Amino acid sequence: MTDIDRNLINSESVLKKPPKGDCYIWLSGLGLSLCLLMVFFIIGLIVWEGTRAFWIKDIVQITLNQDSQTHIDGSKILGGEIVLKQQKSIAEVKKSGDPNESNMEWQLYVGNKDHYGFSFFYIDAGDIKTITKPGQLIKIEREEYGNLIGYPEKIIIDNDTAIDSDSSIFEGQFSTLVNEVADRRDEIKKLEKAEIGKINRKIKSFQLQKRTTDDPDSLKGLEEKLKSLQKEYEQLAERASRLRQTQNSHKLQCRLITGKRIIIPLGSIINYHYPNQMSISDKLFGFFQNISNFIVSNPREANTEGGIFPSIFGTFIMTLVMTLIVTPFGIITAIYLHEYASKGVWVRLVRIGVNNLAGVPSIVFGVFGLGFFVYFLGGSIDKLFFSESLPTPTFGTGGILWASLTLALLTVPIVIVATEEGLSAVPRGLREAGLACGASKWQCLYRIVLPASVPGILTGVILAMARGAGEVAPLMLVGVVKLAPSLPVDGIYPFFHLDQKFMHLGFHIYDLGFQSPDSEAAKPMVFATTLFLILLVVILNLTAVTVREKLRKKYSMSAI
Repeated sequence: MTDIDRNLINSESVLKKPPKGDCYIWLSGLGLSLCLLMVFFIIGLIVWEGTRAFWIKDIVQITLNQDSQTHIDGSKILGGEIVLKQQKSIAEVKKSGDPNESNMEWQLYVGNKDHYGFSFFYIDAGDIKTITKPGQLIKIEREEYGNLIGYPEKIIIDNDTAIDSDSSIFEGQFSTLVNEVADRRDEIKKLEKAEIGKINRKIKSFQLQKRTTDDPDSLKGLEEKLKSLQKEYEQLAERASRLRQTQNSHKLQCRLITGKRIIIPLGSIINYHYPNQMSISDKLFGFFQNISNFIVSNPREANTEGGIFPSIFGTFIMTLVMTLIVTPFGIITAIYLHEYASKGVWVRLVRIGVNNLAGVPSIVFGVFGLGFFVYFLGGSIDKLFFSESLPTPTFGTGGILWASLTLALLTVPIVIVATEEGLSAVPRGLREAGLACGASKWQCLYRIVLPASVPGILTGVILAMARGAGEVAPLMLVGVVKLAPSLPVDGIYPFFHLDQKFMHLGFHIYDLGFQSPDSEAAKPMVFATTLFLILLVVILNLTAVTVREKLRKKYSMSAI
């Protein structure tokens, strides 16, 4: 046998043997696939449940069998939106002891919480006799007590004139009056938050000046200004009171599905529709209208109703301020550690500290922020610049500034590590070429190294933004609240109020899921708010990625 034959035989035997690392490659692929499946599943669930919350569902009227033990206020006629159809547990079926009882139950959203005492109701599927969808059923969104579901009977105008629902002018008149109510509601809101709020701030400012002024002439002038403001305040308050009385002058009489008749003021109505009369195109239009209202309106009813605009705005502003704070500090620290610091024990200890800092629980940062930023720094600022306001704190309490600083401290290790990796990725030859051409170390760093490492730096900033926008635990200690009366940015000087408390989407989700008095009503809001939190983080990240790609193209040639 020749050497060529032996080599051929050896090569064939090698080819027949499976590579030793194939199983690990397949395991890695399997792990990646499982992770992707879990990510797609949770995102799909959030998108599905979040969008379902805005879809207008039909309202059913259900008549139960006379021998059924289920009823609302003694009535066997129930109605509402079908929320869930599920199978009963084995324990419930055995407990009933009735072999003819169905093992399926339906969950209905019946509304009318102020009259029933609940908004959701379970019925046994075997108790159902008939199901209909009357076109006259109306769903009314109210300022309080959730939605009302029933039959409109008549409009009572100024406690005198009545327009029955059978009249041809009923629908037109009802729509006109609801629009007028909405316009007055906006006027009242503008009056109370803008004009009356402005006067209140002036009154508070003059009262503080009185506490620190001993000059009799100055005190007299302040007293006159306060009297003038008080008179103006009373006039605006009286005007707002008249508008509120007008809001409640017209009423709507409805008959609930159970047969009970009620009267509600039109001033409490925000929106209404007849779900069983709406076509697919009408429901699609209402779907997008509900999303728009959810984004731009304020929360109501312990955050289980209304919108999330203050939470979106607060999350965006806090993330923006945090990014503006953490980016320069993180980049400067990374540049010093990588480019200027001498290699030694202290530098190694600092790197170990930075890496370990990234693993500290976020609540620890919240406790530190509360003790150092709020009590120490904020209390010192109050003593130096706002002593006339004490004992009421200005900066010595939670606010958006302290929340942003706390999260900046939480995310600065991410920016430092990513920046150092970006600086290390720059080829050594570029540095040597710059130095060989006579450039100083700073000139070489500024004109060659930093532009080449911009993509890595922005990667760290993007990760910091994503981490900071989703944190909740530290914010609970340093400024986030369940409901903020005003936004941290407005048209009133100094326009950006760093001392104000704010709302946050993450805390909003926590509050809805674990602190809500009505967990069933809050469930759709939890998914919808989670969806918008994910969208906000994605939008912020996409913006940063777009900037990163533009800078990469801009500096790719200049760094070579």
